[in-house]
Amino acid sequence: MAYVIALAGKGGTGKTSIAALTVKYLMEKKKKPVLAVDADSNSCLNDALGVNVHATIGQLREESLQTIRSGADRPGGMSMEQLFDYQVQQSVVEAKGFDLMVMGRPEGPGCYCAANNIIRKYTDKLSETYSYVVIDNEAGMEHLSRRTTHKVDLLLIVSDPTVRGVRTAKRIDGLVKELELDVAKHALIINRVSGGEGEELRKLAEEMGITVAGLVPQDHQIFEYDLQGKGIVELPADSIAVTALYGILNSFSIG
Repeated sequence: MAYVIALAGKGGTGKTSIAALTVKYLMEKKKKPVLAVDADSNSCLNDALGVNVHATIGQLREESLQTIRSGADRPGGMSMEQLFDYQVQQSVVEAKGFDLMVMGRPEGPGCYCAANNIIRKYTDKLSETYSYVVIDNEAGMEHLSRRTTHKVDLLLIVSDPTVRGVRTAKRIDGLVKELELDVAKHALIINRVSGGEGEELRKLAEEMGITVAGLVPQDHQIFEYDLQGKGIVELPADSIAVTALYGILNSFSIG
C-alpha cells in the first residue's frame, strides 16, 4: 500500500502550495510513482502542479446520474458501476512523475459527501499501484468530521502566520484525536512566515500541545510563478519555500 500524506487547514493558508511542493519532493527524492488527489471542491491543485484537468469526479457523478434518469444505453452493455469505474480511471491526469485525480465541484444539494466518498474509494483502490499518495483536502474540518479522510501516514496541518490560524490548527489537532482517526503522525506547518512572528507562533502552538514540524517562509517566487501561470513544481532548488519544506519532510521517516 502507498504511504499517504494528507493536508488540512483553514482557507488561505497556502495549503495547496504545500501539497504541490510535497509532490515535487516525492518525485525528486523518492523517484517512485506519486498520486496527487485534489479532494477540495474548489479545485486548484492542478494549477499548482502545472497540468490541465479534462474531467472531475463531480462531473462524472452528475453525468452518471443523468444517464440513469434518461435511461440512455450504456456502451457494451456495461453496468452503471462498471461504466463509472472506467470513467474514473480515465479521468486520472497522467503527468511526468505523478498522476492527478480531482474531485471538482459537484452540482446540486448533498453532493459533496457523495463525491468525497467516491474520492476515498478510488484513492484506496488506486493507492495499490502507487508508492505515495498526496491528498489536498478541502479547507476546514468537515472532511475530518465526516470521516471521509481514510488511513493517513502523515497529516500536515497548515496554518498561516496568525494566531487565528494556529487556533484553527489546534481544533483540527483535537478533532483528529477526538474522532480517533487512523492517522499515524500529524504535525503543524506554519506557512508564509515573513519575520519573527514565526517563532512566536511556534511557541504558542507548542504551549497548546501541538507538534510543530517547522516554518516555511513567504516566497515571492511562488507569487511570480502564479502570475506567469507556471506550476510551482517548477520552482528551483534554491527557492526558500522549497528548501524549508524539504527540510521539514526530511525530518519524517517517509517510507
